[in-house]
Amino acid sequence: MPIATPEVYNEMLDRAKAGKFAYPAINVTSSQTLHAALRGLAEAESDGIIQMSTGGAEFLGGQHNKDMVTGAVALAEFAHVVAKKYDITIALHTDHCPKGKLDTYVRPLLDISAERVAKGENPLFQSHMWDGSAETLADNLAIGQELLAKAAAAKIILEVEITPTGGEEDGVSHEINDNLYTTVDDAIRTAEALGLGEKGRYLLAASFGNVHGVYKPGNVVLKPELLKELQDGVGAKFGKQSPFDFVFHGGSGSTLEEIHTALEYGVVKQNLDTDMQYAFSRPVVDHMFKNYDGVLKVDGEVGTKSLYDPRTWGKAAEAGMAARVVEAAKALRSAGTKIK
Repeated sequence: MPIATPEVYNEMLDRAKAGKFAYPAINVTSSQTLHAALRGLAEAESDGIIQMSTGGAEFLGGQHNKDMVTGAVALAEFAHVVAKKYDITIALHTDHCPKGKLDTYVRPLLDISAERVAKGENPLFQSHMWDGSAETLADNLAIGQELLAKAAAAKIILEVEITPTGGEEDGVSHEINDNLYTTVDDAIRTAEALGLGEKGRYLLAASFGNVHGVYKPGNVVLKPELLKELQDGVGAKFGKQSPFDFVFHGGSGSTLEEIHTALEYGVVKQNLDTDMQYAFSRPVVDHMFKNYDGVLKVDGEVGTKSLYDPRTWGKAAEAGMAARVVEAAKALRSAGTKIK
């Protein structure tokens, strides 16, 4: 069962929360990065989540028409085939989708899965993300209610981001300031609007100083202990212990201590994009620099076919990214926890 059924995906998330570990959620943009993610998870003996952002899906759709749905569906179908060769279980997820792209990304994908479920099949994706952090909280949650109902009907889990994550991803940016911290009132309003499971399961991307992109440890003030305040505040009001399944966005540059603190307070998924991009690209750069006279036709020469063959540097890129996935699984304590 390489691609999780809805029931298995729920089990995965329950196991992570109970065991205080999180799944690496790895952004992919090609069949090659998909294989790198699968390889790394398999080598770490970790289940995991493979995800595509709107920009990643557009890239996958090809530069001729840049259709996000085509790109996402194509790689998801490809993953259903190739993942069978890896002894792990994965879930397929779509990353950040703002309001302006819902009609050309998440809503059509939800419809595709609804059609599959109506025929007795499993959904194509196991979860989708609605990023309403640029909207007012009221509008964010109103759209979240609509999407949660559609997702639940298609046996899909919804991820919601209720307050901004700093930095930039796929053209959506937020300033790094005091607004990057979700309040207990924000969390209570979320629970009132979306419920705590009875309306459908959702993952919550709360903000505790997270920033997308590249930064060094210490340059961003993360407050993972805030997650405990949100759990306790909402739990006390609704009589449910540790009510939220949290997602850790903007994890590049986080210290191991910060990651582990977040795991203690209910983080079950950590997004990994920037670090993976570098881990994939770095071996390619190394190969090109060391073999410039073979990959280029310098001074009228013909180069060396075996050196500019994409398979040569592509294998190095896959290995580099896979190694970073293993590192992430160890940091998130998911290594060695795969469903047997």
